[in-house]
Amino acid sequence: MGYTVGQVSAFAGVTVRTLHHYDKAGLLSPGDRSRAGYRRYDDADLARLQQILFYRELGFPLDAIAEILANPQASALEHLRTRQRQLTEEITRLQRLAEVAERAIEVQQTGVSLTPEERFEVFGEVAFDLTYATDAQAKWRDSNGHREAMARASAHTKEDWRRLMAEAAAWRADLLAAHDDGDPADGERAMDIAEEHRLHVSRWFTPCPPQMHRRIADDFAADPRAFALVVPPSQQRPGLAAYLARAVRANALRHIHVEEPRITDHVSRITYEEH
Repeated sequence: MGYTVGQVSAFAGVTVRTLHHYDKAGLLSPGDRSRAGYRRYDDADLARLQQILFYRELGFPLDAIAEILANPQASALEHLRTRQRQLTEEITRLQRLAEVAERAIEVQQTGVSLTPEERFEVFGEVAFDLTYATDAQAKWRDSNGHREAMARASAHTKEDWRRLMAEAAAWRADLLAAHDDGDPADGERAMDIAEEHRLHVSRWFTPCPPQMHRRIADDFAADPRAFALVVPPSQQRPGLAAYLARAVRANALRHIHVEEPRITDHVSRITYEEH
């Protein structure tokens, strides 16, 4: 009985044109023809087609497949070993390309316009987790502050980042010392350290009023990826992120208490002048 070209095309997942090409190339010529001259494929033809498709999936060119099928015992193993080496090399190459692409995505999403080598040189241990960059972008996409911070970050030169990171390292040393010395998070020393971080954000990224600073610090306490931006994992201590968050909250309250008398004095002065 046999199978028509259309039937073989349907259940083998190849086009009729491909089957015709295999026939013309002498790779798969059907064993029979109908009375009208149409190709008819028998079971042996289907088995050969299965072998052809297997080698094609591995990336063998048609002439190599023809050589293997002509003398499978002599050449198949050698061809397969050669192809295995080629595929392993290709996998390694693609992995390198994927890493380059990931770094390029990271640069775009973090707004840091440095090469990977420069990033390692400037940032050292401090790493920007790409998943956090993606989440932060989604979380703060409607925030003018976030947009400004990303724009300013992308405009920083390598020297800007050197100065920024040196400033951050000095601040981090003060934070660790205050924590390790047992200074209270709502004490003067810890609040001053929190205030310096707030000013650091304002200098280098975006104006950071106390309430915004509180939200940033809450993120540090809730998300290890965020806290790793300011304190690398190798320098972290248990409770340090929460300590910083408490210091930032205390500092924010201090600012509110400082501002309130000024407002009261201003109102009193207006009232006095009116009378």
